[in-house]
Amino acid sequence: MDSVFEALSHPIRREILEILKRGSRTAGELADAFPVSKPTMSAHFAKLKAANLIQAEQRGASVVYSLNLSVLEEVLLGFMRRVGHAPREGE
Repeated sequence: MDSVFEALSHPIRREILEILKRGSRTAGELADAFPVSKPTMSAHFAKLKAANLIQAEQRGASVVYSLNLSVLEEVLLGFMRRVGHAPREGE
């Protein structure tokens, strides 16, 4: 869970997730949406992948990223359980 919250701590990474909610995008399309260098974007992608929030698929010369909603939902439900705002599993 810590890796997810660390990944979510940066505004660019949160915006990447917002963009991916609307559908898969290439690394280039995502990078073009932000005023930072490609190596900086690669670091953001790596952080999101390490937290399993996004998935990468090689398509020819491009890397296509998509949102991994199941992990995000699982982490958010786990967090809500910890703070007492969601039912425990099996309830």
